[in-house]
Amino acid sequence: MAWNTQDERPVPWPRPLRVLHWLTVVFVTCAAAVILLREEVSGRSLRMWLLEGHRHLGLLVLLLFIVRVVLRLRTGRLPPIAMPRVMHLAAGATHVALYLLLLGMPLVGWAMSSAGDHDVHFFGLTLPRLVAPDDDLADRLQALHIDAAWVLLALVCLHIGAALFHHFGRRDGLLHRMWPRKGA
Repeated sequence: MAWNTQDERPVPWPRPLRVLHWLTVVFVTCAAAVILLREEVSGRSLRMWLLEGHRHLGLLVLLLFIVRVVLRLRTGRLPPIAMPRVMHLAAGATHVALYLLLLGMPLVGWAMSSAGDHDVHFFGLTLPRLVAPDDDLADRLQALHIDAAWVLLALVCLHIGAALFHHFGRRDGLLHRMWPRKGA
């Protein structure tokens, strides 16, 4: 195990990566909440405002993803926590799938807006269109975006369940690697 001898916990991820992890959690959760709320309200202007909020949050997730990947590549590997190989493989596959969704979902949403002939704005900037307007493509991308959201939800639940299993079942300290810490 990768225990830090000073406090008997595994070596934590560097603070910037932990901050990016939790910011991603907040932005993904808010993006989901905003788009679900949009389906429950009436009024065209409020619904458009919520859709713009969803787009902004999705683009923030994409931006965080890019920063996170760059930092992750620069950080290198921490010593692994001892666990069966099948658990390492499952964790790796889950993380790859999560990363692909954090990259793919915002890009699909952006392309869906482009295909629907809608401009995508990001804090005052009008972003370039990723595809030409095409209603059929917009419908297919919307279905893909929704399906990907369900897959993301399932993987997030698996991710949370695995973290809780490590914390309460295996008691191997894995959760402490990403958990916010005072002064660290």
